[in-house]
Amino acid sequence: MVLGRSERGKPPVEPVTLKILVAGGFGVGKTTLVGAVSEIRPLRTEEVLTEAGRPVDDTHGVEGKNTTTVAMDFGRITLRQDLVLYLFGTPGQDRFWFLWDELATGALGAVVLADTRRLEDSFAAVDYFERRSIPFVVGVNCFDGAARHPADDVRQALDLDEAVPLVLCDARERESVKEVLIEVVRHAMAHTADRRPRVTT
Repeated sequence: MVLGRSERGKPPVEPVTLKILVAGGFGVGKTTLVGAVSEIRPLRTEEVLTEAGRPVDDTHGVEGKNTTTVAMDFGRITLRQDLVLYLFGTPGQDRFWFLWDELATGALGAVVLADTRRLEDSFAAVDYFERRSIPFVVGVNCFDGAARHPADDVRQALDLDEAVPLVLCDARERESVKEVLIEVVRHAMAHTADRRPRVTT
């Protein structure tokens, strides 16, 4: 069998790479989400919580947490041969927010991960992306033992615009996280199309 030119001489596909941020409050599951879906061993910048940080690291509701992200988490997932997502998990504490602007540069969109036990921790991330017109999706991380609330109630509590998708997810489960990321890409593409100037003839 003789391979045709399209088989043998075909240049390798150069994938389109898209950058997505994973944001949210302290202890909401950002590092877990990136690790659950990344096809490479995630780069993590976690440090052990110390007694000195206790006054500024609010562990209420996440008392079992003993580490924190101090710069970012990084992972990669290939959706198709020609489409690769780079995931950047942001640090959750206020004192590391100066890193957000650097991480947000060139981002297609974002996931704001939310915990219904501490929804107020999501307000800052929602506000950040709204102010910068970066399309985002809210992923409600369904923790074991946490009360389940109707999506409309969570949307109202977060004062979300109707156009912002809100999905339930489990940050530990690869397939669940993939659905959230697919929703981010869809939403970002629609957002870009809406902002594209209309050509009139």
